[in-house]
Amino acid sequence: MPTPDLRPRRRFAAALTALALTAGGGALTIGLQLATAPPAAALDNGLNLTPQMGFNNWNSTYCGDQFNEAMIKGIADVFVEKGLKAAGYQYINLDDCWALPERDGAGNLVPDPVRFPHGIKALADYVHGKGLKFGIYSSAGDHTCDVKGFPGGLGHEQQDADLWASWGVDYLKYDNCNNKGVDAQTRYRAMGEALKRTGRPILYSICEWGSTGPWNWAQPVGNSWRTTGDISDNWQSMISIAQTNQGLANYAKPGAFNDPDMLEVGNGGMTGTEYRTHFSLWAQMAAPLMIGSDLRGAEPETLEILTNKDVIAVDQDPLGRQGSVVTRENGLVVMSKPLADGSRSVTLTNEGSYDATISTTASAVGIGGAASYTVKDLWSKQSTSSTGAISAVVPGHGTAMFRVTPSSPVAPPTGVTRLSDLPFTSAANFWGPVERDRSNGDHAAGDGPTITVRGVPYNYGLGVHAPSDIGFHLGGACRNLVTDVGIDDDAYGNGSVVFQVYKDGVKAADSGPVTGQDPAKRLTADLSGAQELRLVVTDGGDGTSWDHADWANVRIACGDGPAAGTYQLSDVAWSAAGNSWGPVERDMSNGGNQARDGSTITIGSATYQKGLGVNAFSEIVYYLGGSCSALSTDVGVDAEAQGRGSVSFQIFADDTKVADSGRMTAASGVKQLTAALDGATELRLVVTDGGDGTNSDHADWAAPVLTC
Repeated sequence: MPTPDLRPRRRFAAALTALALTAGGGALTIGLQLATAPPAAALDNGLNLTPQMGFNNWNSTYCGDQFNEAMIKGIADVFVEKGLKAAGYQYINLDDCWALPERDGAGNLVPDPVRFPHGIKALADYVHGKGLKFGIYSSAGDHTCDVKGFPGGLGHEQQDADLWASWGVDYLKYDNCNNKGVDAQTRYRAMGEALKRTGRPILYSICEWGSTGPWNWAQPVGNSWRTTGDISDNWQSMISIAQTNQGLANYAKPGAFNDPDMLEVGNGGMTGTEYRTHFSLWAQMAAPLMIGSDLRGAEPETLEILTNKDVIAVDQDPLGRQGSVVTRENGLVVMSKPLADGSRSVTLTNEGSYDATISTTASAVGIGGAASYTVKDLWSKQSTSSTGAISAVVPGHGTAMFRVTPSSPVAPPTGVTRLSDLPFTSAANFWGPVERDRSNGDHAAGDGPTITVRGVPYNYGLGVHAPSDIGFHLGGACRNLVTDVGIDDDAYGNGSVVFQVYKDGVKAADSGPVTGQDPAKRLTADLSGAQELRLVVTDGGDGTSWDHADWANVRIACGDGPAAGTYQLSDVAWSAAGNSWGPVERDMSNGGNQARDGSTITIGSATYQKGLGVNAFSEIVYYLGGSCSALSTDVGVDAEAQGRGSVSFQIFADDTKVADSGRMTAASGVKQLTAALDGATELRLVVTDGGDGTNSDHADWAAPVLTC
């Protein structure tokens, strides 16, 4: 970022150039993730706008003697020689056991001289000499996780961060062992701040295992966070971890990703089919791709999987969205991931043991309405044309993966969609490109910080600089637009602009003058019948310097809600669902980590045949389209928690909380909640932790009835 006194002159110079046009091709894409995620801004260190890719030795060596300087140099050589670097992998990382068991007299960490005779800086220099980046490991406790008890970072955060920076470290994996009961957020924030103070850009990978719901607090702290325990090199471990991570799709965004642990591809415990599923699902979930096998002896099949450029492109798509489950029936799972060009990545996974036909449609995955689609198989590389059907015979434990591209723009499907999830039909911006989910920043793509207006951060939106004009195709399917607008705080209180919304060339909303001193202003527009939408920002009359304008959390509602009637909510299709332990269950308790493994919903002595079983933290979203009036439900902690657990149930009509159970335990029994929903576009059912962690937080929405 230029210093404040230079910014006006750079803006003036830019005025001599033409407007930059960055046209987004393809059809509209609709995010399946939750429309409103928790209010946490992503870490603004400029790193990891797409998931990190690289190598970590742990899965293949643990603390064995083969983990040494020669191995790490050899992996760096293979990255260059075998095409891994060219495919996008860049980090070569050490895991546990790289240090001596004791610090030196000054309290510094000491590299093991047997494993690393030339020290860590020399090794980092070797890796950097290959055009790659170098990473290291520690734990947010007083010792690391290995039984030998190597020194951890607790209480030494700044000392260790400064030492690593002096060695040229580019990446820190920070584990969670021997933490002495110190609050996770306190420990991880301390190291995050220490890394910032070094002045060196160091990617921060939080390895907290998902035990305190880091997806709720880690976005402003680290670049990624572990969502599960350690992976093992077998099918059951891998698919169980995938199922857990699938429920957290709404928390991923550029620069902030769910991490379901490292890749086991090539370690020998799974078949080639299972490894292709592993790699496909990690890419579909926008997960870090950290290779865990010793590539010096890699089989051709391993390298073929790890360097599949089409699958990697899905993982590295600049939209930064995690794919979501569309359907899950009898072990047959369909996922859809929106891509920046308007296409969709679609995975068809067979969790069973025998061949099965898995089918879905373009409409089901969010891009229905085109006359035809190009369907490219990302493993066979074959492309076919379809009128909307997507189907494959998938072997047991296998995954078919397709990139599905509409032949023409399509209308958004029913539901609420963030405009930052959609491709632009046109985009003109005065200073650099239009930015998705971050402010305009400087002139390079992706260089803006989190969207923030007068101290209020927004996870989603569009960052522009006046004059700006962005176009979207609606196809007559949408109802309204809602957004907060304002000048971003990266303008330091300067600037003045006007926000305008146009439908089919007719102005539908106008903010009036907005300055850098004003709080965000809510802007709404009726989009009924509109074919095309344009978001326009003009200069407020005092020149274009500092006119960093934000369309904050800008979203549109499209399609009709449920027809008139009374519904059991578990019979109604949700638009998105997130759950911290396995999937949300219909008409049964949460159970274990697998789909359909719960039992009859039971709160105290009361049993229910209908309802939703979840585990805090959980959020389920239903599109109402303004057509529903009320929800009534019983809530409580399920008996399968065996007296443990504490939760809170909350009901939201759009952004307004309309019911709250307060803290509940098993002893609370059944509580009835009712909520008025008149005019609401969306219904959100949220379950939060009661303050003692998420273990055993099995919560029931029992017999919820929706009136429309």
